[in-house]
Amino acid sequence: MFRLSEIEHTFRLPPHRLDRPLAEAIKGELESLFVDKVIAYLGLCISIYDIRSIDGGFVFPGDGASTYTVKFRLIIFCPFVGEVIAGRLIDSTDEGLKLSLGFFDDIHVPVSKLPQGSCSETDPDNKGKVRWMWNYGDGQKFPIDNLDEIRLRVHDVRYPKVPLEQESSSKNEEESSSKNEEESSSKNEQKSRSKKPFAPMEIMGFLDCDGLGPISWWV
Repeated sequence: MFRLSEIEHTFRLPPHRLDRPLAEAIKGELESLFVDKVIAYLGLCISIYDIRSIDGGFVFPGDGASTYTVKFRLIIFCPFVGEVIAGRLIDSTDEGLKLSLGFFDDIHVPVSKLPQGSCSETDPDNKGKVRWMWNYGDGQKFPIDNLDEIRLRVHDVRYPKVPLEQESSSKNEEESSSKNEEESSSKNEQKSRSKKPFAPMEIMGFLDCDGLGPISWWV
């Protein structure tokens, strides 16, 4: 789930950080640049583990800050495919489940990856939401809720591309209006997707296997 990755980075060290020892100042700047950020195809940066080397310190003409080239190691969160992790349910919709690890919230289990025989019911406690149930057989139904941790197996780790379209362009397209019902329905789907916040890293999981799902199912 966690691993060390060595990175080399060249950056400017702002003058306001020079009131501390150089190593501390550089570590503080690296934390502001990398911690809680996603590096594509590497993972989510958790913390700076250590600094291996510091080179440079040059002040270029017209620049009031020194520039350093630093080699350092990061603690990276990126579970491998097939790994079993446990999270808490934060959303349940017709499209499936969304789980959280506490520090990472973009874990999705689509409907096709739920236990075989699962069905959705209207959630009486949350308007507009659904609650997924696993039909085990003989009339027994086991709910998937946020009362227990949910074990899932990682199916894929995705790094979506940053969207380039502006909201204004999408609004102009909607104002032009469609000529038939099919076009209007497709635009409504695009509009609903655009409302979702962009996630630079997504974990896709599945529950259709013995031992997976809410812990209470198996204890």
